[in-house]
Amino acid sequence: MTDPLLRFTDQQILDFRPPKNILDPNRPYGFLFEPECMVDGHVEDVATIFLTNRECPYRCLMCDLWQNTIDTVLPIGAIPQQIDFALGQLPPAKHLKLYNSGNFFDRKAIPPEDYPDIASRASKFRSVTIENHPKFCGLESVRFRDLLNTELTIAIGLETVNEGVLRALNKCMTLGDFEKAVSFLLRHGIGVRSFVLLRPPFMREAEGVDWAIRSLSYAFSVGVECCSVIPTRSGNGVLERLQVSGDFEPPTLSSMETVLEAGLKMKNGRVFMDLWNIEEFYKCNDCGSKRKDRMNKMNLSQKIVPPIRCSCDLE
Repeated sequence: MTDPLLRFTDQQILDFRPPKNILDPNRPYGFLFEPECMVDGHVEDVATIFLTNRECPYRCLMCDLWQNTIDTVLPIGAIPQQIDFALGQLPPAKHLKLYNSGNFFDRKAIPPEDYPDIASRASKFRSVTIENHPKFCGLESVRFRDLLNTELTIAIGLETVNEGVLRALNKCMTLGDFEKAVSFLLRHGIGVRSFVLLRPPFMREAEGVDWAIRSLSYAFSVGVECCSVIPTRSGNGVLERLQVSGDFEPPTLSSMETVLEAGLKMKNGRVFMDLWNIEEFYKCNDCGSKRKDRMNKMNLSQKIVPPIRCSCDLE
């Protein structure tokens, strides 16, 4: 395997990319309605809107979110229009997530002039979650919080506490940056959830499991309340190149189960396994869907349920 301290440049990462999807700047590129276990243990409905906006300025090695972004700054009023469109299609929900494939407080992504209109819509929910890079977690976060009449949470990508791999991911942050952002947000009454990668590039399967568990423990230790574990997927161009060189392989369902169980056993905060498009990880026709259902039950209950037994475990 390649030395993870050897990094790809921004330009190399861009050169490996396939074309972006063609998007309408007046429409979100996606939205969904799903249940989620809340802090108090109750399962409540969440409306998640994937906003169309300008691409994030950071070129993270593993990211594929740029595929649903545009290259121009949106006109004022487009984001509230996107929110209205999505909410008009979705059933009523108690909580709202506004994910924008980058940083909510990047002025080139979400125009600050739209904050009051966004806040007025978000305040109708019990909570609103947005996403941000640690380096964008500053006073703009506090100003937006002040516009809300509801609970604000900011989701931050931690990815991994393996500092060599973190540098290789081109995340443009250190663990110190992450801790500083979390501390700042908590001091200002803003909740924090985090994204942790399961088996990012430059890790073998067992290493991927170990570092994901370490990353969960670290996130909780600095004050994060909720962690979503993201199985690292190919599809962004550069990861396919790393698969060829032997520097990347997606994790197994068994590893996903192991990490989710370990996170729940910590009992330090909520832990979710991201099950989006999990079918691409199936290796066995007999147990793939059953394992997915099991992890979904654990996501919703925050409790470990009996494991799935299958003949493929003996292979």
